[in-house]
Amino acid sequence: ISTSLYNDETSSLMEYVCPDNHNLECWGDLHPSHNVYTLMQPTIAPLFNTRQFEESMLRWIDKEDFYAYLSNFWRDRGIDWEKAVHDGFFKFKQESPKTYSISKLTNDILNTKNLSKAKGLELVIYEKIGMGDGTQSNNPWLQEFPDPISRACWDNYLTISASNAIDLNIKNWNVSNGGLNGSVVNIVTKDFIIKNVPVLIQPGQAVNTVGLAVGYGRTKSGKAANNIGINAYPLLEVNDISLELVKEKEHEFASIQLHHTMMGRDMVKETKLSAYIKNPASGNDRTTYPTFKGELPSDKLSLYDEHDLKTGHFWNLSIDLTACTGCGECVISCQAENNIPVVGKSEMRKSRDMHWMRIDRYYSSEMTKEKAKDQDISAIKMYKEMEEPSENPEVVFQPVMCQHCNNAPCENVCPVAATTHSNEGLNQMTYNRCVGTRYCANNCPYKVRRFNWFQYSENDKFDFNMNDDYGKMVLNPDVVVRSRGVIEKCSMCIQKIQEIKLTAKNEGRPILDEEAQTACASSCSTNAIVFGDANNADSEVSKLKKDERAYDLLDHLNVNPSVFYQTKVRNKS
Repeated sequence: ISTSLYNDETSSLMEYVCPDNHNLECWGDLHPSHNVYTLMQPTIAPLFNTRQFEESMLRWIDKEDFYAYLSNFWRDRGIDWEKAVHDGFFKFKQESPKTYSISKLTNDILNTKNLSKAKGLELVIYEKIGMGDGTQSNNPWLQEFPDPISRACWDNYLTISASNAIDLNIKNWNVSNGGLNGSVVNIVTKDFIIKNVPVLIQPGQAVNTVGLAVGYGRTKSGKAANNIGINAYPLLEVNDISLELVKEKEHEFASIQLHHTMMGRDMVKETKLSAYIKNPASGNDRTTYPTFKGELPSDKLSLYDEHDLKTGHFWNLSIDLTACTGCGECVISCQAENNIPVVGKSEMRKSRDMHWMRIDRYYSSEMTKEKAKDQDISAIKMYKEMEEPSENPEVVFQPVMCQHCNNAPCENVCPVAATTHSNEGLNQMTYNRCVGTRYCANNCPYKVRRFNWFQYSENDKFDFNMNDDYGKMVLNPDVVVRSRGVIEKCSMCIQKIQEIKLTAKNEGRPILDEEAQTACASSCSTNAIVFGDANNADSEVSKLKKDERAYDLLDHLNVNPSVFYQTKVRNKS
């Protein structure tokens, strides 16, 4: 018997299929942390003729329905059921958490010799941060989410070190349209062969190891996941493999970042913990320029008339690069909140991704400006070597969205005033004015504006998540679905800002700092993203803006962004 929600590969092998409800159609309880229990209740009636798994189990033994069972279970333990449902959670009396010792496990690991018995290449099976084990592989948001490390999507692939790639004549290269292509191999094991596996050269990959993500190669998952990638599960019990290069084939990757290093620029400012302890401003040096008034920073050299940013609200966003892990929760939550379309592999390969925010990933390089100066290396050779990441590089992630510049280059060039500046420091889009010149996108130094090449919501070629009645139920009714030929970008979740402003006005009170939340900030599990009113002296974002780690991305341009970053602090000697 299968109780899967979907008619998937497992269900097709079962004698009976009793489809479960979706999580949003279910009652349930959860135990997320010590002494805390939460209740889940359905947000919608079942769309199809399905039944909750627990309900089926109770019916089969002639017991009460699951709602009655769940409510009686907690009532019998002294919980006020109605209050618990209202609050969403409840606590039991404080008890000391259980403690566990891992010393024996640690010793076993330390005493282990010959961790690998592999004679050839050792295969590492892993889960991608977005796709996981493949349970949700039919979710097109996850398929189109670029992997934080490889920056590729709509695929899994064999990752290999640069040195092993040279030995096996495996290559990755860019083609004329800017896309990334790569070699294809057959994975040969003792018992079977998996054919036509694409290979991606991965900086930091351990020599003599290769990696392959699970969750792909599904055949009965749904239209978004069927026949995407390679099924890695048959390789779970394989110790060692060999690779055969398929010379007559090459693979087309959908990779949205083709540069790997910062090439000596300071988009990400870094410092060491020891230096930060001595000087909190360590690593956050500001460039100055000689003038008749002496050395001045760029923000003192502006031809712009300054906006009045002291009156009313001034919405700002802080991003802590030390806390950011590149997980991508912000990217997906932004996509869900703002009705961002899924465009598919072919469009992603053409750099026509529609995500309002991206997470740039940078590797360290062996070549630095200091090393080039010491060795008297020419600038051309220096930058050429800077392009190549280290064999075992350091990595940093940098979320980038519309910076809501107060000296915005995009606003200057729009011929129809489709992009304008609000009195609260937001760069706004008026979609029905936009005629699609794309001057604004060309003039944006952060490259964060997205153009609707097609009417994605009404085009069978983009039948992913918006094109049928069920898919449209996922759309946010507070956000317009954009049409073909217009530019879109991060709005700082203006719909959420308007909601809290109206609520506060109706209740006759000021906006509370914790109320102001963008989708990315509310979903960030490490609190790397903080949103708020910089004119509120008590808000967290205003305090972060005064922190000595705070800096503007590309500050030499003096676009005066409303998004700022905190210097990355590395804990190393």
